[in-house]
Amino acid sequence: MKIIENTYYLISLGCAKNLVDSHAMRHLLAQNALDETMAARSAKFLIVNTCGFIESARQESLETLRNLAKKKKPGQFLIAAGCMSQRMQAKLLEEVEGIDAMLGTRRWMDIHKVLSSLQANGSLRPYLHFPMASSMGRDEGGAPAIAIQGKSSYLKIADGCNRPCAYCAIPLIKGSLVSRPVNSIIDEMLILQDAGIREVNLIAQDITGYGQDLGFKDGLFNLLDKICTAAPNIPWIRLLYTFPGFNGNEMIRVMKAHPQVLHYIDIPLQHADNTVLKAMKRPSQTEKVMADLQTLRSNFPDLAARTTFIVGFPGETDRAFQTLVDFIEQVRFNHLGAFTYSFEKGTSAEQLGDPIPMEVKEERLAYLMEVQSKISSQINHSFIGETLDVLIEGSDPNSQILVGRTKRDAPEVDGLVIAQGVGQVGKILQVKIDNAGEHDLFGRVVNAKGDL
Repeated sequence: MKIIENTYYLISLGCAKNLVDSHAMRHLLAQNALDETMAARSAKFLIVNTCGFIESARQESLETLRNLAKKKKPGQFLIAAGCMSQRMQAKLLEEVEGIDAMLGTRRWMDIHKVLSSLQANGSLRPYLHFPMASSMGRDEGGAPAIAIQGKSSYLKIADGCNRPCAYCAIPLIKGSLVSRPVNSIIDEMLILQDAGIREVNLIAQDITGYGQDLGFKDGLFNLLDKICTAAPNIPWIRLLYTFPGFNGNEMIRVMKAHPQVLHYIDIPLQHADNTVLKAMKRPSQTEKVMADLQTLRSNFPDLAARTTFIVGFPGETDRAFQTLVDFIEQVRFNHLGAFTYSFEKGTSAEQLGDPIPMEVKEERLAYLMEVQSKISSQINHSFIGETLDVLIEGSDPNSQILVGRTKRDAPEVDGLVIAQGVGQVGKILQVKIDNAGEHDLFGRVVNAKGDL
């Protein structure tokens, strides 16, 4: 197939924040008269927005780049962008033959400049673009920090992180916290409202840190007041991800004041044993976390709580792991993600080594997820007989099957609702639940008119 000039092929790997950056790059490339193609073999530019958070993500990035490099034709350019590119420039160049250019997380908005430089100086490769820029997050070239998927969208309100977590390489990759201007976020909420978006997921490395670098106190909650007032026609606003120790009184106030703010809390705790938490350099007041969740649940009985844990962190004894299991059984999270500890060079945990064997980590992970699966199943079965609002995201007219999510389920990571009936994708319909599994709910549409 012939290479088509002024075209690009883009793969986005990793988290929703990467996805937002990829969409912003698409916006900037379109402004500069480049067209996206779904056929890699005909694209002039092959762009991979890599993930470099943990080893498994890095391996996926390497495999994707190698596959494209292997099939690359004369006249095509391969560009490695994003997190792994930012953190491991030398490793990428060593392990992937055929990379023509690299740019990192600080200046993804310079993507067109990189492509133009490749064409103008094709013989000077690889072209490396890694300027340090403190304006990241406030100098996006006019590209909105949103990623629309159907009638749902992510909106990034900040980048980087100031937390000292021992295991985490995000500050090395993204830099320190940079909060986006309030007016920019409001403008993007209005864009999404005008587009008929029904759900906005506000994202950041630490959403509750929003505004700290701008001198704001309780910046997130003041932002929520403003965006809910500015965009009242967006029915669902979800917060991803809250750091332990957030202002619980303000969270309760905002949820009560603004019905748009969903009763959904995603609070990555990472562990429950205080000794392990101290070694992780995380908040080590497990009792306070439990009290905060109990207060939220007492104010919002329909609260859905999600968390994330790491098993196998250096120093996690059998007893510490049992403390984690006991905590999970006591708190009963609606949704839970867990990972084995990934040894990361350059983090403060590097000096602790990686002493726990992988087979032990995997055994603990499997056991923990088995415990959670029973809890999730029990919680889901409690919804049988109830009627829930469901945002419809897919349909099969032939079988009259709809697929969607409730307010209790974040996109991509939580469960789905499979419903019998007819209805329009993008509407919020009422579904009566008549069966349940470990992750998903099953029911039938009882109100096909929806919210629009």
